[in-house]
Order: sequence, then structure tokens, then C-alpha cells
Amino acid sequence: MNIIWLGHGSFRIEIEDQVLLIDPWLNGNPMLEGHDPDAAIAGATHILVTHGHFDHTTDIVEVSQKTKAPVSAMYELGQHLVSLGAVEGNAFNKGGTITLGAVSVSMVPASHSSSTGTDAGTAYMGTEIGYIIKGDGHTIYLSGDTAIMADMDWIGDYYKPDIGILSAGGHFTMDMAGAAYAAKRYFSFRTVIPCHYRTFPLLEQNADVLKDGLRGVDVIEPEVMAPIRF
Repeated sequence: MNIIWLGHGSFRIEIEDQVLLIDPWLNGNPMLEGHDPDAAIAGATHILVTHGHFDHTTDIVEVSQKTKAPVSAMYELGQHLVSLGAVEGNAFNKGGTITLGAVSVSMVPASHSSSTGTDAGTAYMGTEIGYIIKGDGHTIYLSGDTAIMADMDWIGDYYKPDIGILSAGGHFTMDMAGAAYAAKRYFSFRTVIPCHYRTFPLLEQNADVLKDGLRGVDVIEPEVMAPIRF
């Protein structure tokens, strides 16, 4: 299994027989500058979206059309993206689980907001979410954009993820200290990968605080387009 950061909250996860793209943001993503966007999405089998904000949805329709990868998301957001031309996947909801080849994907709560711009103005796209992704002997908790929340208690206890991909840049999401607190209190991760940081000056620029707060956990600061292998 390979987890590949595309910068910000975007990931490519090569797991079992799937190549999953999570919130692929290609155009205007400062972290992806100088990298080949076509390589980032090559061979994609499915696209998962966490919420409607521009830095998570701007390129979804184009990437879906280019790769023929279906898009799955919160019900309202999934329907909206399909109406714009994305290949239809699963418009599902919190508590639901879908099967993608040999991989299972469950939708779990997050605490943020979810809206997108339309010709009629700002529209709300259901609610923000995260995902539990199971395959290759691992269970990944991808938090999506979120604050610390009590729901993490049951998510950690029920799914028992060993890998956490946590938003941790602050300002719009948990910061590094918050992510460390949440990981320590609610989960038993073996590996934590921070994201949604370094993109802009107002976000945290390193994961030192996260590392200091999670002694004994393998905290990996990802590099854009560099596979983290499991």
C-alpha cells in the first residue's frame, strides 16, 4: 500500500486493487507546483470527496472526466458533482459503507462546514465528513477537515484504525497540538500523517508539536508525490 500526498488535503492511496484519489486539488494548489498533475491522477479507479470547499472540489469534475473514475461523496455533494458532469459513484451518508473492489470505505462524521459556489450563490452540500478505508491489512482514518470532536471516541473504538491521516494546520481545522491531543485520547495509531498544513502562511509549517505530543507513534511528515509505503 502506498499513501501519496498531493499537497494540502489531497491524497492518492494505492491500496489493494484500487487507486483512490481523495479531494484531488490540482489547479492552484501551491504545494503541487513543479509536480506533474497527470502523474498524480494516473490510473485512478475512484474519487472520494470530504466536503464542498473549493480547495477540495475545484478539480473533481475535470479529474473524473479525464480518468473515468466515479465520484463518491456525501449525498448532496455527490449529486451536485454528478450534475456538473462527474462520473457517478456513490452518493451516500454517515454510517454507510461502500465496497470498491477489495477495499471498503465507510463514511464518518467530521466537524467543519461544507459549501460550494454556484451560479445562484453559495450552496450548502450536506455536511462535512471523513472516511475509514480498509485494505491491505490496514485501517486508515482520514479525518477530512475537522476540529477535535467527541465522535472520535466511537470512531477509534469501533473501527480501531492503525493509520491516521489528520488535518492539523490550524485556523480552518485542528492545529498540531489539537491533532496530537485527539490522536492520544481517542485512537491507538501506529502511524500518523498530518495534512492541510504548509499550504499557506497562516497554516502551521511543520509537525514538530505533533511529534512531540505523540511519542511512540510514527509521525511521518509527507512530501508531495513521495510514496509512504506500508
